[in-house]
Amino acid sequence: MLSDQLNAGHEYHGLKAAVGIHLLDFDLFTKTSAQKQQAFWRFEMRDAQLPEVKLGDELQLNILELKKADQLKETDNTLISEALSNWITFFEHWQEEALMANIYHAPIQKAMHRIKQLSADENAKRLAFVRERALHDEASLIYDAKQEGREEGELKAKEAMAKSLIALAVLTDEQIVAVTGLPLETVQALRH
Repeated sequence: MLSDQLNAGHEYHGLKAAVGIHLLDFDLFTKTSAQKQQAFWRFEMRDAQLPEVKLGDELQLNILELKKADQLKETDNTLISEALSNWITFFEHWQEEALMANIYHAPIQKAMHRIKQLSADENAKRLAFVRERALHDEASLIYDAKQEGREEGELKAKEAMAKSLIALAVLTDEQIVAVTGLPLETVQALRH
């Protein structure tokens, strides 16, 4: 996001912040009681040796742990704004009509209206399901292809190394197996 803003001859101080906002449907930080009492996290770029030196506010990662925030807003409502409290309720309880009926925040009402439209339209639900399934299938196929290509590349690299070691005529087949991890039969086949 930052590099897309850079044009030849422009100064760096004109960059707008690249802020990542992540809404988590699980609790990420729970090791200490302080972590259990915090649902909003803001991470910045700081030096490891001198943490008081930061790169600026241009790079931020903001995390909102929704489940924890939903629980904490019930105990201390002063920590968050009403709008954010409503959004947390929406993300965690959008299927609970009685609870959602008490939220009058216009953007949330618009989101609820859109969900109802989609839910009412069976064809739209079917298309959404098919699209989601297709995205999962595509991601799986891409992952499998990368894995297969990686494994094939590793095998070719090992075979090339074995051929080089065979050409040196210094090591036995068993020693080449130990170095490359190839099966003995493969090394013997490469020798002939």
